[in-house]
Amino acid sequence: MPLLEINGLSIRFGGIVALDGVSFDVEHGQIVGLIGPNGAGKTTVFNCMSRYYQPQGGSIAFNGVDLLKLRPHAVLNAGIARTFQQAELFKSMTVHENLLVSEHSRIGTGSGLLSYILPERPGGSGLGRRADAIIDFLELGQYRGMVAGALPFGLQKRVDLARALVSSPRLILLDEPAGGLNHEELLDLHKLILAIRDQLGVTVLLVEHHMELVMKVSDRVCVLDFGRKIAEGTPVEVQANPAVIEAYLGGTLAEAD
Repeated sequence: MPLLEINGLSIRFGGIVALDGVSFDVEHGQIVGLIGPNGAGKTTVFNCMSRYYQPQGGSIAFNGVDLLKLRPHAVLNAGIARTFQQAELFKSMTVHENLLVSEHSRIGTGSGLLSYILPERPGGSGLGRRADAIIDFLELGQYRGMVAGALPFGLQKRVDLARALVSSPRLILLDEPAGGLNHEELLDLHKLILAIRDQLGVTVLLVEHHMELVMKVSDRVCVLDFGRKIAEGTPVEVQANPAVIEAYLGGTLAEAD
């Protein structure tokens, strides 16, 4: 059974068809790229999965659970985390505190946020160890005590990634993680996405416009255009698909080959 099964997903906003019968699967341990021109419906898929939007048709099953019956907070507890195009952080909190908030939300303790983010007393419960481990994994140790809003954009996006990973997801939804990054940061992101899968064992669904990144890290690629799936396959298969080449006017995909 695939970890994620999306079948016939459809949603309209007034007279605009955002998704029109979209179907695809994500297997355990895969990195799957979800690509398409602007307005193709990629982030809409994420928003349906996160339960921000209620589709008019179709189904989303995650690990055998019907996601469309869950509330947004329950999606995180089911094992799905996501990042955002613009980092969703508590800008006045430190990097470490941002991660503690996410860890607290995942664990669901009743101790209250303010007591949770205080330094742990000797002999305490060990809460925060996951946050510390993810800070080390993403090499954020030197920024641990810095206010998140004071960090450069690229580092804020890495903290947003850390915030998602600290919840110990089985599946992470990466929404344009390469947006606004410089060349060196893109190289680091490439390695990080592979490490998230290979070292942390987290399956990845990636929405991204940076085709070179998508084609290098993805096991499979699903292509949307005007809310419909027009192609699916390996990166090599997708880059050779005439419908995909037409949707991208040839240039972007050719550069990724």
